[in-house]
Amino acid sequence: MIRLADKKDMEDILAIVKIAKQYMKESGNVTQWAGVYPGQEDFQEDIDKSQLYVCCNDEMIYGVFAFVIGNDPNYCYIENGQWLNDKPYGTIHRIAGNGKVKGVFQEAVDFAKEQIENLRIDTHEDNKTMQHLIERAGFQKCGIVYMGDGSPRIAYQYEV
Repeated sequence: MIRLADKKDMEDILAIVKIAKQYMKESGNVTQWAGVYPGQEDFQEDIDKSQLYVCCNDEMIYGVFAFVIGNDPNYCYIENGQWLNDKPYGTIHRIAGNGKVKGVFQEAVDFAKEQIENLRIDTHEDNKTMQHLIERAGFQKCGIVYMGDGSPRIAYQYEV
């Protein structure tokens, strides 16, 4: 089940992110999500904007992701390629799972596809796991975008 996150979910969300950060570090992705990002303030802002979702079952919250419909300022400029189209889109950000339940990424993508047919996502060049999941879900690599801090990300788009 996927539902909007609530402030009462914060402890579970932060525990999932801690697991994801450790996994990234162990799998050779030592710079993405290093330090305090994403942190409680990022997730609280997502909750306040009603754009943070949790994946859960009867026993636990096992995944978290932000989903935003509308233009992402980080996607205005793309280099070494181009977006597939300029139609309205939704973006998946800050996705993480606790490792106990498989398929969090695909659940999030399926949820997002129910909201809008055109999706975008980005990931760090060292995040090989996410690149594999994104491409397996049918996203096409479009180029390089830059985050607010200037760091590059591989940009992908999915269109029906």
